[in-house]
Amino acid sequence: MRAIITDIEGTTTPIAFVHTELFPYARAHLARFIEAHAAEPEVAACLAETAALSSGRPLLETLLAWMDADAKVTPLKTLQGLIWNQGYAKGELIGRLYPDVPPALRSWHARGVRLYVYSSGSEAAQRLIFGHSDAGDLTPLFTGFFDTRIGPKRAPESYRAITRAIALPPAQCLFLSDIEEELDAASQAGLRVRQLVRAADGTIPSLRHPTASDFRSVAA
Repeated sequence: MRAIITDIEGTTTPIAFVHTELFPYARAHLARFIEAHAAEPEVAACLAETAALSSGRPLLETLLAWMDADAKVTPLKTLQGLIWNQGYAKGELIGRLYPDVPPALRSWHARGVRLYVYSSGSEAAQRLIFGHSDAGDLTPLFTGFFDTRIGPKRAPESYRAITRAIALPPAQCLFLSDIEEELDAASQAGLRVRQLVRAADGTIPSLRHPTASDFRSVAA
């Protein structure tokens, strides 16, 4: 195995952290953030894309509705990442990882395995979780980060695009996730897969794919 590609929520990070800390923080700061930064190019682009998708609905109302639905929409994910960036910088947020994750990442990296992230959260948000984690800055362990700009997580073509981007045969890549449908897509693209079944998250074990209770038991 030459590369490991990992999901975040429910895989490296407790679902509770995302839903009880990150999402509420972004929601509480969204209106004020837009008001303060609407003229900045990246924010303006997100708002323009939101407007194009909202069918005339007010922008803030659209974004809040997407939040409520946990929609995997790129402009929302980008705005959330920008808001979280401020929270991490102020020390109001710390990336929570399962305790088995940092030692495994360091071990794989030391063995020469290339590490990547593929998450529905923006690349910036991914870097924040690992860069401001409760185990320190882990971003130097990773070779790259992928988000939904490369494609939906339940589409096999997204995983083909990732393996093309990292220039490795799919069979030499292992994808880790708690979501069976994501594992289905990665497997169809030729990657090896392993489902993380986290007891704290109530993950339902897959009947179609190998499972592991934590990163220590993932064979790489």
